Amino acid sequence: MKKKPIILGIETSCDETAASIIQENDDGSIKILSNTISSQFDIHKEFGGVVPELAARSHAEKIDLITKKAVLESGLKINNIDAIAATAGPGLVVCLSVGLNFGKAVAASLKKPFIAVNHLEGHALSPKLNSKLDYPYLLLLISGGHSQFLSVEKFGKYKRLGTTIDDALGEAFDKTAKLIGIDLPGGPKIEKYAKFGNPNKFNLPKPIINRGGCNLSFAGLKTAVLKISKTIRTKKEKFDLAASFQKTIEQILYIKTKIAIKEFKKLNKYGNRFVVAGGVAANERIRKVLIDLCYEENFKSIFPPLNLCGDNAAMIAMVGLEKFKLKQFNDLDHPVKPRWPLDKQAAFLKGAGVQL
Repeated sequence: MKKKPIILGIETSCDETAASIIQENDDGSIKILSNTISSQFDIHKEFGGVVPELAARSHAEKIDLITKKAVLESGLKINNIDAIAATAGPGLVVCLSVGLNFGKAVAASLKKPFIAVNHLEGHALSPKLNSKLDYPYLLLLISGGHSQFLSVEKFGKYKRLGTTIDDALGEAFDKTAKLIGIDLPGGPKIEKYAKFGNPNKFNLPKPIINRGGCNLSFAGLKTAVLKISKTIRTKKEKFDLAASFQKTIEQILYIKTKIAIKEFKKLNKYGNRFVVAGGVAANERIRKVLIDLCYEENFKSIFPPLNLCGDNAAMIAMVGLEKFKLKQFNDLDHPVKPRWPLDKQAAFLKGAGVQL
């Protein structure tokens, strides 16, 4: 019987130092042999956001230890690995460089193929780690740095249908949390606060809700939260603002996803799968709203497991596995790519003066 490939994935695009080893089973399903992650919340919480230089230093200190731990937990020897996949972008240059260079060094020392991975493609394929995922499918990628709808035609072929013209959704959650006085990680704690608040207390804006197709905008919403936060005096008011913010996001995603589904159907007449990935996909209320919408639209909703929504190396290894089977290897001089869109033909839509 032909040996199934074993892939080591390495991820350091932002503030998670991660390594994972996966193997494909005989039936095509994926076995995660190990998935180790070291978070940096304590390092950055006093700054209210990720400090690139501190993040890179932490990656450099931990990457060797985290990788050794992943190998140990897999029950394999390092020489059993068939290829090394590392995130090359998008992300913070100084952080990406640590993992990418480490991955190249491991590949060179073992004389194994090296695979440079697009972090966004990792999120796009993350549901394959625990479920069968057929093409084509509509993807909503919502994370700390990215918010976009994509039509995934097949592996390696993506068409962007909509994106944020300013802030990413995960960033909006974190900034709102900071304004309310919640420590990092902001997103999960906003959801917890929202459970104790009145979602109808504050009427928050829904930027470009009736224009721009399925493009998204969160800057105006964040500004409204800033103004209200200056008047907040009690814990109950903090709960109410969190609940109002959570409800507004749910409404925005419901409306914009409905438009995205319509656009997707124009491209894929018989496609009916909707994948939600990225750190914000762990938000239970958002999951429920989008699952209900899929029921209305006769679509099948697919989510990664909660522990694989955020940045992790298993999803990087997943892309590495797909590329390994296609013999899509990279040279050891492959550069870091701080900007690396999945749809290379899509227009850049950020900053002042964007026309919708």
